[in-house]
Amino acid sequence: MSLVVADALAIRGRLAPTDLRVDAGTVVCLVGPNGSGKTSLLHALARIGAAAGSVRIDGIDVAALPPAARPRLLTYLSAARDLHWPLQGRDLIALSGADPNEIDGVIERMELVAVAARRADRLSTGERSRLLIARAMATRPRLLLLDEPTANLDPLWQIRLMEMVRIEMLGSNRAAIVAMHDLDAAGRYADRLIVMDNMRIAADGPPKQVLNSTVTPRVFGIEPSPQGWRPCLNPSVDRRSSP
Repeated sequence: MSLVVADALAIRGRLAPTDLRVDAGTVVCLVGPNGSGKTSLLHALARIGAAAGSVRIDGIDVAALPPAARPRLLTYLSAARDLHWPLQGRDLIALSGADPNEIDGVIERMELVAVAARRADRLSTGERSRLLIARAMATRPRLLLLDEPTANLDPLWQIRLMEMVRIEMLGSNRAAIVAMHDLDAAGRYADRLIVMDNMRIAADGPPKQVLNSTVTPRVFGIEPSPQGWRPCLNPSVDRRSSP
């Protein structure tokens, strides 16, 4: 039985009706052009805004849970990194409702000891990003939803974060869904890759299979080369050549 069972998820003008099943212990990466529906799918799963459909995690209806109980079942990290609260870093993480021991643990894992006592609104963008990621992870939710978590992180922390997410999910009764733009990173860390296009799922499967399919040039307008990704040389598969 799937850990996450989502049926008829939809947001008017942003996400076409979508069904999704996610197994425990997996990392699913969402990729797609800007405006393709990645964030909207995360919003629908997190029950943010006027999202239609239903989401059950381990048989529990997310919409039926009281707010205080939701963080241990599901947490969502927005792509926005703005902070205007004059709170110390540790207090910001504590707002997640996590156990104090878990808070101390995630502060150490994210190497935030030096900034935990500083005001969150005065941190650098990268430090704020790690702080907000730590807040999302602190409750050890059954479903972790991350929207562009590696944005604003230096190369070392981009690698560390995705490795951390993989390790935490591996063999657990948890799952992570991560929206990102880096196709190489998505292919490296995901157990499963979902390509979004035109507000719906365009492809879903093992990363290598999806990235090597015709979906990549059709959706992204790029193709592999010995030097890496490049714009499509064949106009027939380049979406930008179509009216």
